[in-house]
Amino acid sequence: MSISKEQFYNKMTQCLCPPGDGVFTVNTAKERKDALRTKLYGQTEGIEQIWKESLLKIEESEHKAAILGISSDCGGGILRGANWGPLFLRSTLIEQQPHIDAFDLGDVRVIPHLLHDKYLNEVTIENCQKALYQSSEEGYHVSPLSITEDVCDGFYQHYPNKGIFGIGGDHSISYPLTKSYLKAKRDAGKRTAIIHFDAHTDLLVERLGIDLCFGSWCTHILEFLPAPHHLIQFGIRSSGKDKSHWESTFGVKQHWAHEIRERGAHAIVDDVIAQLQADNVDELYVSFDIDALDEQWASATGTPEGNGMTPDEAMVILKALSERFPITGADMMEIAPFTDSSLVGQSSSETTLREGAKISAFLLDAINRS
Repeated sequence: MSISKEQFYNKMTQCLCPPGDGVFTVNTAKERKDALRTKLYGQTEGIEQIWKESLLKIEESEHKAAILGISSDCGGGILRGANWGPLFLRSTLIEQQPHIDAFDLGDVRVIPHLLHDKYLNEVTIENCQKALYQSSEEGYHVSPLSITEDVCDGFYQHYPNKGIFGIGGDHSISYPLTKSYLKAKRDAGKRTAIIHFDAHTDLLVERLGIDLCFGSWCTHILEFLPAPHHLIQFGIRSSGKDKSHWESTFGVKQHWAHEIRERGAHAIVDDVIAQLQADNVDELYVSFDIDALDEQWASATGTPEGNGMTPDEAMVILKALSERFPITGADMMEIAPFTDSSLVGQSSSETTLREGAKISAFLLDAINRS
């Protein structure tokens, strides 16, 4: 449904919050939040008003890339903590990749127990609307996946030449991010492809009765692609089924981690470029689950996996693709800074954030150049 720019601005000020505030806390990580506010705004007080005023300047911003944090891990796996990804990754980008700039929309307002509004009854939705917005009259969504899709729909309606860089959060969040992107590009007559880096296929139909989650989001965006094989996956290695099962069942295209090691990233990406050119693809969206990287570089995540891609392999693929096709949307998912499955402590988080920031910086720059 089309809305006016004023209505969209009002929706953003209600459904979003300042950068880093997506996890609602009083004391936890207060110092880190204050540090981010200082880096972004030069102060820690009065941030709400400064942020709201900044949202009026989206159109005039020189940056095509717009950051949106979604601090949710309700749709995640066994080890939680990816809800802290938006706060920590933003800070790491500012500290380690200062040359990268983007417009920051802020964070989705997340009730941590919720996933999507379709799983809620009317009473719960009304109660949550009152909790988030002090009123149910506007009918705003209350769950992170629903809010994200609604905000992204409005963003692409009013700013079609800009692109959203989503920071998660667990990988279920890529469902609304990619769905809004694909709908908008389809309406604009653009042929698109999703470039998906992950240790896992995320091609379940449902998990324990829930159809939208970290393990199933890819299945449910296929209908919005020009064709199923426009979902191209890199780094797969943790699966109960083999490659032929996934490709024959869903029609997607996969390049498993061992293939990238054996053939080399350059040979693999040459094949992908040939496929994309044959399919007359115009633009790319990149969804990057940090666990696509081997656990040596990405252990601060919910499901770290060995025998994965190296950061250099990922960058070879991304650079080659960006030289041939505009990357007009992207996300970085599943960085869980407090999660330490590697038993090496603080260095686990630092390494994961460092590599995640390098890749995120490249993607933000690619969107800005698109």
